[in-house]
Amino acid sequence: MVEENAAAGVLVYTFNVTVSPLSSEGVAILPTIVNSKPLTDAFDIESKGDLEYRVVTTGNPVLDYETMPKSFDLQIFVEDTAGRTDLNVLTVHVTDKNERPVFRGNMAIQTQDWRYVKISLSPESTTHIAAHSDGCLFTAVTIYVLERTPLGRIYQVDAADPEKAELKYSLLPATVPFLILESGAIFSTKEFDYEKDPHSYFLNITVTDPGGLNSTKTVNIKIININDEVPYFTTKQRIYRIPEEQSPGTIIANITARDPDDEGSPSRLFYSIQSSDRYFSINPATGVLHVTGRIDRDALPLQRHPNISVIVRVEDSPSGGHASEMEITIMVEDINDNPPECNPFTFRREANENTAPGTFLLDLRNYCKDIDVDPSNNQFNFTGLSGFGSNNFALESTASGRLVMTESIDLENPANLGVEVYSLTVRVQDIACPNYSNMIYIYIRIKPVNEFFPVFSNLSYEFNVPEITKVGSSIGRVNARDKDRPPSVITYSIVAGGGTRDYTNIFWISPTKGDVKILARLDYETTQKHILTVQASDQEKSATASVTVNVLEVNDEEPVCSPNFYSFQIPVSLAVGTNINGFRIECQDRDSDPRSFRYFINEGNVNNHFTFSPSAGSNSSRLILASRFNYESGFDTNWIYRLHVFITDDNLLSARDKATRLVKTGTVTLSIRVIPNPTTVIATRPGFTVVTKRENLYSESAWYVPFVVTLGSLLLLGLLGYLGFLLATWVCTSCPPAGRVDGAPLINAPEKKKPKKEVVVTMTKLNTVFDGEARDPVTGKMYEFNTRSGARRWKKSGEPLQPTPAVQVTSSATDDGGQGTDRAEAPSKKEPSEKRKELMTETHPAAKPWAGQSETSGRDGLRLQKQKEESEDRVLSSPVPQGRH
Repeated sequence: MVEENAAAGVLVYTFNVTVSPLSSEGVAILPTIVNSKPLTDAFDIESKGDLEYRVVTTGNPVLDYETMPKSFDLQIFVEDTAGRTDLNVLTVHVTDKNERPVFRGNMAIQTQDWRYVKISLSPESTTHIAAHSDGCLFTAVTIYVLERTPLGRIYQVDAADPEKAELKYSLLPATVPFLILESGAIFSTKEFDYEKDPHSYFLNITVTDPGGLNSTKTVNIKIININDEVPYFTTKQRIYRIPEEQSPGTIIANITARDPDDEGSPSRLFYSIQSSDRYFSINPATGVLHVTGRIDRDALPLQRHPNISVIVRVEDSPSGGHASEMEITIMVEDINDNPPECNPFTFRREANENTAPGTFLLDLRNYCKDIDVDPSNNQFNFTGLSGFGSNNFALESTASGRLVMTESIDLENPANLGVEVYSLTVRVQDIACPNYSNMIYIYIRIKPVNEFFPVFSNLSYEFNVPEITKVGSSIGRVNARDKDRPPSVITYSIVAGGGTRDYTNIFWISPTKGDVKILARLDYETTQKHILTVQASDQEKSATASVTVNVLEVNDEEPVCSPNFYSFQIPVSLAVGTNINGFRIECQDRDSDPRSFRYFINEGNVNNHFTFSPSAGSNSSRLILASRFNYESGFDTNWIYRLHVFITDDNLLSARDKATRLVKTGTVTLSIRVIPNPTTVIATRPGFTVVTKRENLYSESAWYVPFVVTLGSLLLLGLLGYLGFLLATWVCTSCPPAGRVDGAPLINAPEKKKPKKEVVVTMTKLNTVFDGEARDPVTGKMYEFNTRSGARRWKKSGEPLQPTPAVQVTSSATDDGGQGTDRAEAPSKKEPSEKRKELMTETHPAAKPWAGQSETSGRDGLRLQKQKEESEDRVLSSPVPQGRH
């Protein structure tokens, strides 16, 4: 039998070995435990000598009654040198023994050097186990407890009795603020404050079994400091004064603070500025407050509020810790750091040239200021007036800044010629050091005063101008000056003269240069001299001069003859030398003597049958038959001659003068028809009358249409009447009568009869054609319209669109002798639905001599008829001129 927990080498059993007689040398194989039941290494066999052996414990493993088998069967084998063997079984019984209680868990760890193992026991504590050996077994467990931890369990001691007996726990010393329950739970009896209580406690924990055996372990409880205190500032100063314009980085203050949690060690605090500040920043680790932005006392907002409040915050943790705040005030003091400034710094003033000395011009102080806030720094004065012409100006005093004139300036003075602007400079300077300054630039423009009247270079001007000078040509120039300096701008104008019956003014003068030009053609025959009054003005004062324009005569008028067109008939047997039909032309020239006239036929005188007599030197000439007609031999083939007669005013000029002098030519056109047999010739002119029919229908709701149509018709009738008057006037002046001249007979006929002419005129009605149709958007009725004139009428039911009608004009003229009938026709188609109207005019004129008498047919009036739902006809009858004899 052997007790549990026996140490190594404890005797368990002793036995002897007997060898056989044959074995002289003893045991070949020593007794050996070859097997055990159960298997174990807890036993071993040692030799005592002389074949005596003993079974001892090995101590590995240590026998434990509570956890290991209670007995072991050991098989022991032995063999002698003779080869004989033996195997016996030894049963060893393990007996129970009362053992000391055993700590388990962290407290059961034993070691010979310090080791720390961190384990979590509870949310409120952390346990570190340390073991130390210095000759005796010493086991220590360290328990860390956070300060401010509420009362409660801080650790659970774990111990066991090998015999499963109930154990008891106790701790020493009893004065510590801890207790242990029978269950082994250690409780704190107070809330610890690291800053006031001991930082460490040593507890001896003893566990005892019912037999009185016990075990003791030491527990070291350390109070852990937590961040539960608010840091506080140690800097007492709250107000700082600094001058403005400190350079960045300048230290303003060193803010310090302490944290009670850091007693005995340097505090780790974090500094910051809570207020939004652009002028200062603080080192977060050291608390040094320094300048980061420009501090300008003279600019807003410091100009009005020079005291800067800074909220400094100190924290014991970058985030989530305790913090304190302190307000400090930084008072910014003004320095003289700004020069006086003027806005604007450039001045432009004007003064009249005759301004009296002492006249005030400019007060500089109204435009200058020093933005330094402190009155001792913003005072300034004005000095150093200089520049071109500065002797004419002065400052009343250095403090006032008032600029005045000292002398009157006369621009007409030769010393001041060309000088209009005086450039001055003035220095504006601080009174306080370091005497900052700026320059002011002043430009004084001396305005000229209009003291003198313009004076023309001549009292009067005379220009000789040919009457053929082109319109727009310059005929001369006037010039005026005054003594003002700089020279005034002279403006020229015509204030009187130069007008005619047809033009208000036929002359124009350049306002700036004085050039006189003509605006209309000059006419010596109308006006030989024009007297103008020309004015020269400098906008304030003016002077006048007389301009005489002499119009020089030039041959610019052509001969004018009457008649300038004539048409007549002559018999083929007319005698040579006969004044044809007594025809005579009379000419006049406004700028030439009648003796200068020369007559010749330029064109159309085939075979030279016609000539004028006299051919030159007279204002009257007759048409003479110069040679007979010869149609029988074929020499003559033309029956109609159109003669172009030229009348020139160069008869009195030599051949050389004709090449250099102006020669004017008048023209006359004659139409001569040669008839085979002698007869009384009646010059006739066909005529025709156009009758126009227009139909217009308008909606009754368009009340304004009749008014507009009536007004337009009246205006149109007035215009047509005026045009007819102009046409009649032109016909009377342009178409000479074809009759007798100076009582000469037309043809050498045996008797004189008054020609008789019958004129038949057929007038064709021109109807308005309605070639389109549409629906009225108001009434819904259909209406027809003319696409060219826009005329409209209501459409009759079942009536088709009208086609475009043609126009027919027929005229015929018959004389008594039956000589010649001319007829011109234009075919026309008449629609069955159209109404036709014909107007026939017959005229039986009596023969009268060509003394200017004529008969004219009557003029038909304008008939206007309007009926509802019917057409409106407008008939216009034009006069038919009667042939001249």
